[in-house]
Amino acid sequence: VRMAQDDYAARLMEDMDPRLLEFIRKRVNSFIKWDLVRFFHDNPHTADTAANIARYTGREAGATEKELLSLTEAGILQTSRVSNMTVFTLATDEEVRALIRRFILACEDRQFRIKAIYHVIQGMR
Repeated sequence: VRMAQDDYAARLMEDMDPRLLEFIRKRVNSFIKWDLVRFFHDNPHTADTAANIARYTGREAGATEKELLSLTEAGILQTSRVSNMTVFTLATDEEVRALIRRFILACEDRQFRIKAIYHVIQGMR
C-alpha cells in the first residue's frame, strides 16, 4: 500500500508544465536559487555583487555566490567585471525572462508551489 501511495504522489507531482518542471529540476534546484530568481524577477535592473545580493536576500554570502555562479552557468544570470568585482545581472535573453515570469506567476498558485517544493527537495537528496 505504501508503494502505491508513493507512486500516486510522484505522479501528482509530475503533473505540471514540462518546461517549468525542467526549469525547477535543472536551474532552480535549491531554495537559495528560488529566492535569487524571485529577487532578480522583482528587481530586473539590478547589477550588483554577490555580497550585496546576499544581504538583500537575507542569505549567507558564500552560499549565495555559489548559487549565483550556478544560475549564471544555467543562463539565468550574466556576469561582468566592474572595478575588479564580479557583478551579477539578469540575463537579457527574452526567452529566459519569459520562463522566469511564467515560473514566478505559477508560484502564486499554492498547488504549484507544493509541487515545486517537492521537486527541489527531491533534487537535494
